[in-house]
Amino acid sequence: MPTTLSEAFHIRKLPRTAVRRQLQRTPRVASNSDGDSIKTQAKMQQAQGENVSRRLLGISSASSLVYMGVAPAKAIMGMTAGRVPGFSKVDDEGFRVYSRPEEKSGGHGVGWSEITPYSFRAIESWREAPVSIADPAGTEIDAKFVSESDGVLKIILAPIARFSNKVETDVIDLKELVSLENFIKGFAPELVGRPVQEDEIVSSSEFDMNGITYYNYELADHSLVSATARNKRVYICLVTCNSLQWRKSKDRNLALLHSFAVRVDN
Repeated sequence: MPTTLSEAFHIRKLPRTAVRRQLQRTPRVASNSDGDSIKTQAKMQQAQGENVSRRLLGISSASSLVYMGVAPAKAIMGMTAGRVPGFSKVDDEGFRVYSRPEEKSGGHGVGWSEITPYSFRAIESWREAPVSIADPAGTEIDAKFVSESDGVLKIILAPIARFSNKVETDVIDLKELVSLENFIKGFAPELVGRPVQEDEIVSSSEFDMNGITYYNYELADHSLVSATARNKRVYICLVTCNSLQWRKSKDRNLALLHSFAVRVDN
């Protein structure tokens, strides 16, 4: 018959040394400094895990691309599409000839025929610049060039369907589409941003080069225009400049305009 509570519940009394060992094995409550240390270690482990996950994700993505036959993207330096250089070396007079490279891109819409190369002669300061659709006739600008001393040059390619319904014929002359007088009056808003009155046309001329007709114009605001038709397109060379540039570059810009030509295959 148990006589004490300890004996009733079979509670065994431990020696004092055993009690001290038991207390040493009992986890103690972490202090504030210990908590900060634990949090720091947890963050480091989490960051290491994220780094490993990112590396594994990158390997997995690259493997997927290779599997699909697509190489992972890399930075490519050099020429961009549509910006193939076409200038010749500078001649003894300081001029270069630009010839549109045949491999240069330029869609201008589905159903267009290949772009016939064109050329012009200009001083060394002219350089090719990006084309913006915000420009007047922006969607039809094939190339744009700028010169700090001489102005801005644009090559515009317009479908002959805008002038005539004779689209079934590849070879058609400009004078069969529109007259010298009506061309500049009808197309000026897209070229210079406004209608052109009769008294604003300083000069206009029609001439033949390699069997095709060209129209040339000089406007009162110092805009110069040359146009011809070839292979279902009207090719327009537009040179614009301010009054200061005009005083210095008038002769050069007029020479540039008269040098504009579209290639004619025999």
